[in-house]
Amino acid sequence: MLARSPGRWQMQPWQRELAAAFTRPAELLAYLGLDPALTAPVAWPLLVPRGFAALMVPGDPADPLLRQVLPSAAEGLATPGYSTDPLAEAAARRAPGLLCKYRGRALLLVTKACAVHCRYCFRRHSHTPATGPAIAGLEAALQALAADPGIHEVILSGGDPLLLDDVALRALIARLAALPHLRRLRLHTRVPVLLPARITPTLVDLLTGTRLAPVMVIHTNHAAELGDAAAAALDRLGRARIPLLNQGVLLRGVNDSSAVLAALAERLFALGVINYYLHLLDPVQGAAHFAVPRSRARALLRALRAELPGYLVPRLVCEVAGAPSKLPIDAA
Repeated sequence: MLARSPGRWQMQPWQRELAAAFTRPAELLAYLGLDPALTAPVAWPLLVPRGFAALMVPGDPADPLLRQVLPSAAEGLATPGYSTDPLAEAAARRAPGLLCKYRGRALLLVTKACAVHCRYCFRRHSHTPATGPAIAGLEAALQALAADPGIHEVILSGGDPLLLDDVALRALIARLAALPHLRRLRLHTRVPVLLPARITPTLVDLLTGTRLAPVMVIHTNHAAELGDAAAAALDRLGRARIPLLNQGVLLRGVNDSSAVLAALAERLFALGVINYYLHLLDPVQGAAHFAVPRSRARALLRALRAELPGYLVPRLVCEVAGAPSKLPIDAA
């Protein structure tokens, strides 16, 4: 069985930060000096760390970071073609918490907890907000992984895998490292940006301390998200030679501008992060107001190619349920 964290433990700084996060829209708007009428009651609740809120521009209702996290009345509108399970993840489920979408890789959903509630999240309907780890229910998933020698890479996701504490994460990684056919451990996370204090020397040692090659994919949509604390966290990971990649989502009113996307590309490069994917919005019900037309996305990609060296331009992709990989969208 997986080890669990001891019943008595001391809260770490990052856990205190998460516990102090904004959970009431009116409180966040008051902090920013904005009208409380800008928000609306919706089912997917607000969760915003105060360090992330500190990066927002006070008094600006169109701030791109605020737009990503503030509940909106538009979330209650039913949109044709949008679904509560837009990527048909239920069909990819091999065991509880284990998804096998692509050959050679498996996605392990280790927690339902997130460090922020993104309004465009494609799992917003399948994940009831939670604060604790789900690893106690992963035994069947680990057994399924052990039985499939064709899987060479495990992707820890959720929720956010870095919201597991060090004891739980160490136990999980040890179980994965004991499977001889696994080669790589990939983590999909927003924590280095949202809770930079989580990236401690202990965590870095934990991620690099087994035979599995670690890879970290962060999620950032705008250069303003990458403040000094996030930069220091990414530097700690980079110095440990953990490959760092970014995947963003093209969002109306957030980053649907070639200047904004170019600034993000430059900031990521300065911090040692490869600008890997720019996703079209997954058609999840409640997020249609973030959608950018495909023709506009192509035009933005053409503008980026004209302005930036090729190694700074992300791959524009979309994910389609049942496809063998992410599908590239050409600018031509």
